[in-house]
Amino acid sequence: MMKIRSKRIRFLVLIVALVIINVIGNKVYKRFDLTQDHRYTLSQAALHTIDSVDSPLIVDVFLEGDFPSEFRRLKTETQQLLEEFSLYNPNIIINYIDPLADETNRDRNIQQLSQRGLQPFQITVKESGKSTQELVFPWALASYNEQTVTIPLLKNKIGATEQELITNSIQHLEYAFAEGFKKLVSSKDKTIAILKGNGQLNDLYIADFLKTIREHYNIAPFTLDSVAKHPQRVLDQLKKYDLIISAKPSIAFTEEEKLVLDQFTMNGGKSLWLTEAVVMDKDSLMNDSGRAVAIMRDLNLNDFFFKYGLRINPVIVADMYSAPITLAIGEGSNAQFQPIQWPYSPLAASNPNHPISNNLNLIKFDFSSQIDTLKNEVEKTVLLRSSQLSKLEGVPKDISLDIVTQDPNPELFNKGPQTLAVLLEGEFTSVYNNRIKPFQVSEEKNTSVPTKMIVIADGDIIKNDVVRGQPQELGFDRWTGQRFGNKEFLENAVNYLLNDDGLINIRTKEVAIAFLDTQKVSAQKGRWQLINIALPLVLLALFGFVFNYIRKRKYT
Repeated sequence: MMKIRSKRIRFLVLIVALVIINVIGNKVYKRFDLTQDHRYTLSQAALHTIDSVDSPLIVDVFLEGDFPSEFRRLKTETQQLLEEFSLYNPNIIINYIDPLADETNRDRNIQQLSQRGLQPFQITVKESGKSTQELVFPWALASYNEQTVTIPLLKNKIGATEQELITNSIQHLEYAFAEGFKKLVSSKDKTIAILKGNGQLNDLYIADFLKTIREHYNIAPFTLDSVAKHPQRVLDQLKKYDLIISAKPSIAFTEEEKLVLDQFTMNGGKSLWLTEAVVMDKDSLMNDSGRAVAIMRDLNLNDFFFKYGLRINPVIVADMYSAPITLAIGEGSNAQFQPIQWPYSPLAASNPNHPISNNLNLIKFDFSSQIDTLKNEVEKTVLLRSSQLSKLEGVPKDISLDIVTQDPNPELFNKGPQTLAVLLEGEFTSVYNNRIKPFQVSEEKNTSVPTKMIVIADGDIIKNDVVRGQPQELGFDRWTGQRFGNKEFLENAVNYLLNDDGLINIRTKEVAIAFLDTQKVSAQKGRWQLINIALPLVLLALFGFVFNYIRKRKYT
């Protein structure tokens, strides 16, 4: 009797314990990220982008279909990352769509997605010794409150293997989605002044870049023309902006203009300078003679940058690792456009240790100058540099298209990597400290509050092509079909200068991805199929035989 009662009590305790565990499980939820690189632990900056989402934010992912193993990994990582966002905020709703599944509407779906800028990516599928070409759409669309943004899932890079491509893409996923969500949710609270009046590039030639950053920030043109008559008023107006961008100025700055820009920096204003010390335009080469002369350009900014800690030298950087120039080869109707290597278009390598330039495609320059950094209290970080096989050419320099017919001598390209873009951070000293000023400044400052500045030794990296009066995508070479990292680099630069939320720091997150060796998989396919299929059956049969043998001995 006592045993039965004891069993009933234990059974009752077990039921109560299970009920309590279920209640606690419904109230408390915890996930554990046991990966070494914590790839499934979203940063606080990324989570902060969806804190205020109080209505459905729809994410349509088009990375669906029968892919090779590498793209299946990208698909899985994308799903798991979006699950983390959705668990943090249930208003994040995810749809997975295969635009190529419906054979009847396949062509129409491809056309509609391409028109929205979601270009397909062609992959090679190898099966049973045969290779076939398939299309994949590595894109997502995020929609919130009648606004929609495109989110790229594939991080392309010139010269990367398929595994490197997928690794870079997975590493970039969190930032890509967080940035997309921020575009939808956050209000534009920062304002950018696009400087005019000193021969900067026309808006038509920076249209694609302006279109990109307009999604995040308010943009307005700003001229310094009134400085001569009303310098203090111009300075007060400029202080209302958070960032100034000067895109390839060609007219020298006056001392009054420089003082206005200097005091803007002293008051904490951020700056992005795209300038060079050499006058040379590639378009001027495309004339009948195919020749042009590069000369020095004096913008009266030498003392300006020197005081802040750098010098833009009046030289041209030539690099054996460069982008091609497209020329018409042949005569008359037999002429054909061919890309030919051009040493004056260096392909700059980025700094992998900084969030602005980490995990970027190569950045294309044209007739870039070179930067020297100088010792002072301002912290300097080199963001872009040319390759090891570089040389410097002084000006004036006669440049001819004839050099494309000559084989370059590697022994002449022996100057090593040359600095092309520098980030300056810290407290700047005024250019006019202990100097006579061109006008009296109210609330004059000789030392800045902590601020930032980026100087790039080429204005052409922001310049997009114009075809039939229409601006083209920045960084896209329509002759070779290659995409360079110019736009993404500049967008990262602006985000870093203006954002204090730490979102761009996600770009430095390292993710280690282990891939199968495709050659070994192909060579050892039969062996592992035998191990995975036949071995379990053999073990099961052996277990049954041993079990029956023991059972018979026990009851015999």
